[in-house]
Amino acid sequence: AAEKFSSLVAEKTNNAIQIEVLGLNEYVEKYNAGEQLDRYKIRELVDNGTIEMSQMYTTTLGLLDNDMFVLDMPFIFRDHDHAARVLDGAIGQELMDSLAEKTNIKGLAFTYSGGFRAIIGNKVIESIDDIQGQRVRVAHCPVAEDTLRAFGAEPVVMPIEQLRDAIGTGSVDAGESTYPRIYGMNQAEVAKSIVHTEHSLFLTSILVGTEFWNTLRPEQQHTISLAAKTAARAERTLSIADIASTQERAMADGIEIVKMDLVEQARFAKVTESVYTKYQDYFSPGLVSSIKNS
Repeated sequence: AAEKFSSLVAEKTNNAIQIEVLGLNEYVEKYNAGEQLDRYKIRELVDNGTIEMSQMYTTTLGLLDNDMFVLDMPFIFRDHDHAARVLDGAIGQELMDSLAEKTNIKGLAFTYSGGFRAIIGNKVIESIDDIQGQRVRVAHCPVAEDTLRAFGAEPVVMPIEQLRDAIGTGSVDAGESTYPRIYGMNQAEVAKSIVHTEHSLFLTSILVGTEFWNTLRPEQQHTISLAAKTAARAERTLSIADIASTQERAMADGIEIVKMDLVEQARFAKVTESVYTKYQDYFSPGLVSSIKNS
């Protein structure tokens, strides 16, 4: 997504604007004198203008604007088409505008970073009964934690980059992940099962610091905004395609793929009604119902 975004901007501006794409370690080595940074510090560096642009988890943005956590509500998205209508439509824009009002960060587009979450673990989970009492890794997100509690599991907050080792050492029984990460982060080495729960979306967003943004001419802003949306849609398509290919590869490697039937899906969804009750006054009025009715 980042590489496509960069190439689109260079093409459309005749190289007048060039976006240097760096992973976290690359940025640290080149611009931060080797001093390590985490994703929360990157958020601060975009907010204060040190970094012009970034791609970031929406769970991280939720710590700046609580409304971003609505995107992690359990079973709020019916399918990928529903998610696209929300993320690319008026609701998605309202979330981005709200973030810009509260910070020095402007959101340009929502990316998937893997799309719907699955649960991988060292045991086979075939029903909601099997997850009772299990220690399950979740993101640093109150909604995600409460969703796992509603399932009957014990949420363990840790970065997704640590999930492989945590399952391998037994410090957690399972963890939320997404299909591109199962092999990309070597989680398949320790996973015995992948439970296709699709209980929530794991989202990221392409961001720009408003200080830098305001230095651009209107036509440049339009070009960058359009390129971000184009790259985001392409990235989502690739993330969806990863599901089938990863499932096929995992089965060949002896990892069991568990797809819940409609009855079991309904059981998972039913217990998360308590999450909606808890957060009924947490988000901006009408936000949850607007998403559900889109």
